[in-house]
Amino acid sequence: MNWSISFEPLISWPLLALVLVPLALLALVGLWFRQRGGVLRFVALLALAAALFNPVFLNEEREPLKSVVALIVDRSQSQDIGDRTRQTDEALAGLQERLGRFKQFDVRVVEAGKSAAAEERTETRLFGALEGAFRDVPPSRIGGAIMITDGEVHDAPPGAPDFNAPLHALITGNDHEKDRRIRFENAPRFGLVGKPLDMTYRVISTENETGPVDVRVSVNGEQVSVEHATVGQPMPLQVTIPGAGRNIIELAIDREPGELTDTNNRAIALVDGIRENLRVLLVSGEPHAGERTWRNLLKSDASVDLVHFTILRPPEKQDGTPINELSLIAFPTRELFVEKIKDFDLIIFDRYQHRDVLPILYYDYISEYVDKGGALLIAAGPEYAGEASIARTPLMSALPAMPTGEVVEKAFYPRLTDLGQRHPVTRGLDGSATEPPHWSRWFRTIGVQNPQGEVVMKGADNRPLLLLDRKGEGRVGMLLSDQGWLWARGFEGGGPHVQLYRRIAHWLMKEPELEEERLTAEGRGMVLEIRRQTMADDPGPAQIITPSGKTVTVKLDKSEPGVFLGSVQTNEIGLFQVANGDLTALAHVGPVNAPEFADVVSTENRLKAPAEATGGSVRRLASSTAPGSDVTLPSIVPVRSAGEASGSDWIGLRTTDDSVLKAVSRVPLFGGFLGLGLLLLAMGSMWYREGR
Repeated sequence: MNWSISFEPLISWPLLALVLVPLALLALVGLWFRQRGGVLRFVALLALAAALFNPVFLNEEREPLKSVVALIVDRSQSQDIGDRTRQTDEALAGLQERLGRFKQFDVRVVEAGKSAAAEERTETRLFGALEGAFRDVPPSRIGGAIMITDGEVHDAPPGAPDFNAPLHALITGNDHEKDRRIRFENAPRFGLVGKPLDMTYRVISTENETGPVDVRVSVNGEQVSVEHATVGQPMPLQVTIPGAGRNIIELAIDREPGELTDTNNRAIALVDGIRENLRVLLVSGEPHAGERTWRNLLKSDASVDLVHFTILRPPEKQDGTPINELSLIAFPTRELFVEKIKDFDLIIFDRYQHRDVLPILYYDYISEYVDKGGALLIAAGPEYAGEASIARTPLMSALPAMPTGEVVEKAFYPRLTDLGQRHPVTRGLDGSATEPPHWSRWFRTIGVQNPQGEVVMKGADNRPLLLLDRKGEGRVGMLLSDQGWLWARGFEGGGPHVQLYRRIAHWLMKEPELEEERLTAEGRGMVLEIRRQTMADDPGPAQIITPSGKTVTVKLDKSEPGVFLGSVQTNEIGLFQVANGDLTALAHVGPVNAPEFADVVSTENRLKAPAEATGGSVRRLASSTAPGSDVTLPSIVPVRSAGEASGSDWIGLRTTDDSVLKAVSRVPLFGGFLGLGLLLLAMGSMWYREGR
């Protein structure tokens, strides 16, 4: 029971003062001059004042509130090491049982670090979870917090947290753990393809060892070297970037006996390979309507260095004019096709015919260039079907089709073949989804026979229009019409000439995105996404090896012709290996070299400062270093706000004085007949004394 007195005056305070103050002055004057009945008048005035003030006794019925205690459980991946999960579960069950004995505590259990979102798994953020647990709790009702963790907390403040209550940390693991890890010190994000890239790394040990260690270096899953490093010292590394696009550089060291985990015995760097400017040689025959189409396209590409020659003065048109009087540049045939031919990534013959400008031997050099990995594109016109066709030179061994001598002059819409709808060069070409295609017509097709390679576009009378073929280690393309300039000029609405020409050129130069058979994988958040390009009808499922060594099979579903997609949700962070048929790919899911795995040795140091600043404590759960040792929990003691909050074998949690008002009982002192009787008695006594 909580008794208190309250005044509930019958009239307002100003009016009450107006009535009682003059009467009080008169009563005091009577007492001062010792008038007869002065004391009774003063007593009557007091009775009147008490009646007007209306004092009331209040009895409040209150229910005490509970102190809120947060029990923060670390469920991050580093807690899966060794006995830590068992220790955590035993400590959680024991604390819940002990806290359940105290009715004055409201316990809130929060498990942190197990979210599927990648950004929430990069670090162990227990204080963020603690803040969320107390977000709706007044400061006076916070009883304290207990964290069960390995101590590797990445958002620990340098001092006290933002609440006035003890913080206690119970550390899993043991104080004699051993671990060795490797990390990149300097890893550029970009590198030139085919050029060495300078990097640095370091091997770190918890025992401060300084001996040598072998480091395996792998690029895109293939081991390229074994480096000899000194533990604790920064080590230089040179890696040659093999291809354009994403490249995965991996460093790995062997697991030592007694080491906690080999999860951090690997370090990953993602390097985007950038090609140096591609060198293209464009040789045009006599000037024609579409001559500048290829030139303008290649010149507009900042990644292409173009060398362009147009044959304006073939040998049969020599007229004896001295060279020094001509403004034309002599065609440097030997320099281009003998001395520097290997420097070019692509050679284009645009309506070119053999006119003895190139010695016949040079065509052999071009064929050899293709066979050893070069790229050749023939943009054919009527010359390809004539007597001076380059198909009648030694270059014929590199060509995908021989001319029939027929030139078909007939309007047609270029269309994709069944292969062309799946081939990355022509797949999804703007305007190809309708019938007829949403682009302009062409009016000439060069007839060929026995085409090799893949026919991805067809022309008039379903004749081959675009051929793509592989010759030895190189590639050859053949466009059997010179009418592409109609698209560039906007005839009948034009067409996607830039898209088509650029894809042809980049496929010939082996751009990875345009490979017919390609398997790629990429981590997006905590989802592994798989993309398979293929000319087959069904590539079958993909097999995945997770960082922990588990094997998972994922079905690939068709998303568009020639493209199959699959995905899998995962809770593991690390390097995934994906295989489909003969193709393999690597992908890293989650943050690269996440702080969660940078240091996995359990520690008391990170939480010591914030715990001691609140009067709390940090202690280990396991009393022994042996695996499977029992968990020792401290006793829990409720303490007042000003008391100690920890001892050698106990931890304290604060209780609150806050309560909730349930009901109020009122007892008026001058209410009813009792108040009236007392007032009449006082007034009557005064009247009686005055009458004598």
